[in-house]
Amino acid sequence: MPSTLVMSEPPEDVAVRSIRVTAVEVLVVRGAAPVPPAGDKQRQVRAESFYDSRRAPYREPAQPWTGGVMTSYYLRIGTDAGVDGLYGPIDPETTWPILKQLGPQLVGGDALAITVHWDMLERLDRHGRHGHYKMALSAIDNALWDVRGRVYGAPVWQLLGGSARERIPAYLSTLGTSLDLDNVREVAAAAQAEGFWGQKWFLGDGPADGAEGLARNVAIAETVRETVGLDERIMFDVFNGWDLSYARSWAQRVEHLRPTWLEEPFGQNHFPAFEALQRSTSVPISTGEHIYDRQELLQYLQAGVLAAAQVDPEWCGGVTELARMCAIADVFSVPVIPHGHGMHAAIHVIASQSPAVCPTAEYLGRTMPNRHHFEVDPPVPVKGSFALPARPGFGIRLDDGKIDEISTLQY
Repeated sequence: MPSTLVMSEPPEDVAVRSIRVTAVEVLVVRGAAPVPPAGDKQRQVRAESFYDSRRAPYREPAQPWTGGVMTSYYLRIGTDAGVDGLYGPIDPETTWPILKQLGPQLVGGDALAITVHWDMLERLDRHGRHGHYKMALSAIDNALWDVRGRVYGAPVWQLLGGSARERIPAYLSTLGTSLDLDNVREVAAAAQAEGFWGQKWFLGDGPADGAEGLARNVAIAETVRETVGLDERIMFDVFNGWDLSYARSWAQRVEHLRPTWLEEPFGQNHFPAFEALQRSTSVPISTGEHIYDRQELLQYLQAGVLAAAQVDPEWCGGVTELARMCAIADVFSVPVIPHGHGMHAAIHVIASQSPAVCPTAEYLGRTMPNRHHFEVDPPVPVKGSFALPARPGFGIRLDDGKIDEISTLQY
């Protein structure tokens, strides 16, 4: 028996290599626009809804489809190893900081040194913690994770630690769905039958709409609960559009309906209002898509005001920061349910976490199909859940059959 343990050397093809970034480009992808979702356009209450001039009609009838052109933006990071990272679609407002501020700092750097680049780029600008700059950093971080996945021939979730699940449960977000009560019943029943983890509804009224608007918001909650029964998870989103008094009034009227959560009643800069509402109602409160770093999230966790943290991997700093947020939230036993705007990154991080940490993904049923229109096999839930992604990196592939032109953005 040998007295020392002999370790075998790894094969050369998996040895650590120096891979340098050679290009940071934004691809402008254009083609015929897809047909928009059927049905009337439904108003969602928003922060600016306090102003009469900023409130849209409660419902706008659907217009005949006459065609058009759609433009999407994807970030490509090239390397000297011939391996490109691709991520998107990205928000148009991120393209200027990517190309003019962040991208030039990345060229020549180690494409696999993701956390180093993340820290350097956040420190680069005094506004780096929030807003469009952080959204741009998120896109770069995600594209670098795609590079890493393609280099090692593994999906991002596997690089993050693997998964205990073969499928990722999803809940249906009904943003844009008509709030006509007959339609609410139909969509709620269909979502339940499809096997979704739960369903979220976007209310259309706020304080400026008075008692009539409050009654409509309560009636929607009552209709959803009546349709799906007491065991179905039902959530409601009001996108920063309420004040504390209004939120309390709505919560008092619907507590018996046992909502799973009320989402974003106020903007993130109204933290004391979250605390006050949480103390005054049994309705759980959630927020997070406009929390842009783990330090800001920590304040909410320490105060115990959150039923779920809904940070967005395309806005909060990418996969790197979302994974850190999951670790912090786990300490407080608060689940992280990423905002559904960034499907690719969200699904991979969720897959890599314990079901106790990330129990489900959000799917915006009327938004995501068209958002990912130019992709081959975009993420789509089947019977209420996503299959575990199998391709290297994020596996994003553009569909030549839907694209008329691809160019690179220039400023």
